[in-house]
Amino acid sequence: MKLQLCAVGRLRSGPERDLVEDYLGRFERTGRPLGLPPVQLLEVEDRKGGGMEAEAELLARAMAPGAVLAILDERGRTLSSPEFAEQLARWRDTGRDVALAIGGANGLAPRLRDRADFALSFGRMVWPHMLVRVMLAEQLYRAATILAGSPYHRV
Repeated sequence: MKLQLCAVGRLRSGPERDLVEDYLGRFERTGRPLGLPPVQLLEVEDRKGGGMEAEAELLARAMAPGAVLAILDERGRTLSSPEFAEQLARWRDTGRDVALAIGGANGLAPRLRDRADFALSFGRMVWPHMLVRVMLAEQLYRAATILAGSPYHRV
């Protein structure tokens, strides 16, 4: 199983990048004994200005062929952290690759949204796409700690 975080835009040096790297490192240490692979961070940039459709094509090319496509979208399902942990465990148990996709500033192209196997929302508010990366990295780590029975997650 591969676990990919595919995102439009490159995180430059700064607090967001530091947080993503920290949480993904924690996820790797906690998840490995649980059969969860390290997260591959794949960043794509549309340098030609083709908009959401061009970004969708770049994201699709970055993903492992046949991967479960899970998108981050305000119209997606809102899960609790334990529910997200259960979903992550189900994906792990299928053995299929999983690509978690985050669109650019304008979101994801409809054709990519329409082909998604799963859509996750961090609530009805719209979040900056760079901040969503941090939030997703933290929730992946939190999910691993929940599956490991660690006290990191409190209710």
